[in-house]
Amino acid sequence: MKLKINLYIAFCSIAVLAGCKKVLDKGDLGSIPTDLVYNDSTLVNLNVGYIYDQNLPSWGGNSGVNTLTATTAGGTLTDESYGESKFLEGTLTESDVTDFGTTLSATNNYGKIRTINMMMADVDAGTLPLGTKNRLKAQVYFFRAWRYFELVRTYGGVPLVLTPLDGVGQEAKDLALLPRNSTSECIRQITSDLDTAIKYLPGKWPGSADWGRITRGAAAALKGRVLLTYASPQFNPDDLQDRWQAAYSANLQARDLLTAAGFGLNASYADMWFTEVNNPEAVMITGFNTATGDQTKKNNGYDNATRPSYTGTGGGSNQPSWDLVKSYPMKDGKRPGSSTVYTYADQTFYKNRDPRFEQTIGYNGSLWPLNNNTTYRLWTYFAAGKTTEVKASNTGFYTRKAINPTVLTSDVQFSGTDWMEIRYAEVLLNLGESAVGINKTGTADEGYASIIAVRKRAGIEAGANGLYGLSSGMSRADLFTAFLYERQIEFAFEGKRFWDLRRWKKFESTINGIKRRGVVINLKTGSGIPTAAQFADPNNANYRDKVNLDVAYANYFSVEFKDLDTRYSPNWKPAYYFFGIPNSTMANNPKITQNNTWGGPFDPLK
Repeated sequence: MKLKINLYIAFCSIAVLAGCKKVLDKGDLGSIPTDLVYNDSTLVNLNVGYIYDQNLPSWGGNSGVNTLTATTAGGTLTDESYGESKFLEGTLTESDVTDFGTTLSATNNYGKIRTINMMMADVDAGTLPLGTKNRLKAQVYFFRAWRYFELVRTYGGVPLVLTPLDGVGQEAKDLALLPRNSTSECIRQITSDLDTAIKYLPGKWPGSADWGRITRGAAAALKGRVLLTYASPQFNPDDLQDRWQAAYSANLQARDLLTAAGFGLNASYADMWFTEVNNPEAVMITGFNTATGDQTKKNNGYDNATRPSYTGTGGGSNQPSWDLVKSYPMKDGKRPGSSTVYTYADQTFYKNRDPRFEQTIGYNGSLWPLNNNTTYRLWTYFAAGKTTEVKASNTGFYTRKAINPTVLTSDVQFSGTDWMEIRYAEVLLNLGESAVGINKTGTADEGYASIIAVRKRAGIEAGANGLYGLSSGMSRADLFTAFLYERQIEFAFEGKRFWDLRRWKKFESTINGIKRRGVVINLKTGSGIPTAAQFADPNNANYRDKVNLDVAYANYFSVEFKDLDTRYSPNWKPAYYFFGIPNSTMANNPKITQNNTWGGPFDPLK
């Protein structure tokens, strides 16, 4: 998909393709009639490539429209990291989440939906064979479902626009007067679009040039995510069993379709991000590249923004909180303090943890082969009140997930690591959670099986009972808690935590009133402790890269804690489980009414 998208952009830029006129909603770019474009499968594919480029999320699930995702991916609205915001201060207004957007814009949600609807109508009007049309449209149906799901999980029901209304004249006025459809109507439309995509898409595209195109399994996986969300307490406070059954059926279909097509868990949790074409884990991806030309530049930006600043040209974002660091299980899968095999202590927080800890958290003294330096150690300690870093992490930690260790400093800003929006691990966990939800004899076993598969891949020890740290005979409520916990670890800094806490309505119990914390690790002074100069001197016998880390933490370092929330304690409000409709939207369209949790008549649960 990288090549297809880039070809399309370059093609349009030199005004060769008249078909760009309708899709991009620009002026005339050439003299080729639009109907000829939609009679040529190559040209239509280029237009479909534009739909991909406009709608695929960037790193962390950022949709390019949603005002939430830029911060949720970095964990600033959860316990993963920290950051001041109206969401957690409790001062959010109905006009602060502005993704609804009914104004005329090619880049807001409805502008993108309009482009999608136009594409489908134009393909229908063309003369391509029916099978070709169906496969082309199936990819576009997927993205219409994607856009509407983004809206529904943010606000509840929204106006459903399924035809390409013009942006001017009477039809533009009609769009501005559409009322909100109910949430249930929107969910039915989303699943209908995904069913169409499942019907006509291949299980796997035949060649590497099509890597990144949506498959039948990806459409089924998104349907599973949608229906699991709809079954969760945010949308399903009465625990309706038909919702859980629908989610289970959808996720079972997704698992089976993906498995039949050769998808599965990547053997390596640490390296799966650097396996691109034919990565079995990658169900839905956004392709990036390392090109630097103006027309084709599509670097992910994540690597450069996340690694320590002195190992790249940017850096230091996505800093894990102590709350996340401490949450990781021990090697036997038990929570810290609960294991009878491994003792946990804050002073030696890094010892005997779930292998995903080392593969996600960069901590003081950790071996992290950045810039192709296989012996590089990360140091974040302070000596005499001064940081040993050029620019210190505020939490004392860095995120190392998906940071490519072989990329050199000069090339970090051009990182091309692909983003996996849906991984096979999510499909397994979605299936297991929905199996527990239907609450029938035997379904708990499916819940256990999905967590065990993910933990086994991670490298957690099986234990005497073969349950990889899980307890036998857990209740439905306990299993739900286990799933939320497993997702917190497995998908750390993948933009999932915010949406999980929200769909489970767990913000109040997880983060409210609890100030997120970081660590300050100090090099102590005194007899037997190397000075700061000695510790940093490669020629000294006490050089930090030579010292036994356990000895250093036992004798040289003090581990202290600090509040990261200094202005207020987090105070998420219940009204935020469905955000308010912006006042500007209702001013544009008086038929759109406010959610009842914000003083209006619209019930987002219906």
